[in-house]
Parts: sequence; structure tokens; C-alpha cells
Amino acid sequence: MAVVVLTTYADDESVLAALQAGARAYLTKNATRGDMARALHAAVAGQVTLAPDVQRTLLSAALRGRQAPPADPPPDTWPDGLTEREGEILSLIASGLTNREIGSRLFIGNATVKTHINRMFAKIGARSRQDAIAYAGRIGRAHRPEGHSR
Repeated sequence: MAVVVLTTYADDESVLAALQAGARAYLTKNATRGDMARALHAAVAGQVTLAPDVQRTLLSAALRGRQAPPADPPPDTWPDGLTEREGEILSLIASGLTNREIGSRLFIGNATVKTHINRMFAKIGARSRQDAIAYAGRIGRAHRPEGHSR
């Protein structure tokens, strides 16, 4: 079976997980009907098709030396069930970055940033960026993360 993923998520964790699960194509919501048709035909032929933003995500991950997320995440890396990406975004919010700046820094789209923020807010019980910043201070993650400068 040839699997083609059509999604709004272009973050490296989602892309890597789909590709590791056997997806032959990974397209984002910006894909046209023609893109989808080409991806379907290519997948059936055993070829891989990646949306341009997904290609950038994978290239960025490779350049950062990132590996696929481990099967079992390290315990207590981030409290309250936050993923590494949500924690990274929390740190960037605490550093004063806007959604657009966060997206640019992490090579992800604005919609993806908003999705991560919404999930993070739900997990930590935040209703605003100020709540998230206060939370980051309480858990000791209000400092600028390593490798990130404004």
C-alpha cells in the first residue's frame, strides 16, 4: 500500500514520524489538486514526493543534526506532558518572540506555531502568553534557550 499524507503539520517530528511509518508522500494544505495527483501517481510508482516546506523542514533537521524522535521520549524532559517542540516554543515565547519570529526561527509555518501553542496552552492550563511566560518562570525555563538569540 502506498501512503500519501495530506496535513497541516510540517514540523520535523510529524514529518519524520510519517516517513518512518512508510509514507511515500508528505503534502501540506497548500498542495494543489495537481500536486496531489502527482504525489499519488509517484507513490504508486514507489517514488517519494515531499512538499517544498517539508523539504525545508527535513533539510533544517538534518543540518541541526537531529535524529528521528526516540520511540520512548526521555522522562521528565518537560513537565506536564509537553513535547520537545512545545517546550522549545514555550522558551521562545518566554524570550519575547512573536509567532512569526518563532516560525522563522524553527522553519515552520505560522499555522503550525499556533497549533503547538494551542496544545501547549491546553497542557499547562494557560489562557494567554502571559500565563505561559509565568509558567515558564515557575518551571525554570524562562531563560533564552541554548542556541537561540534575538
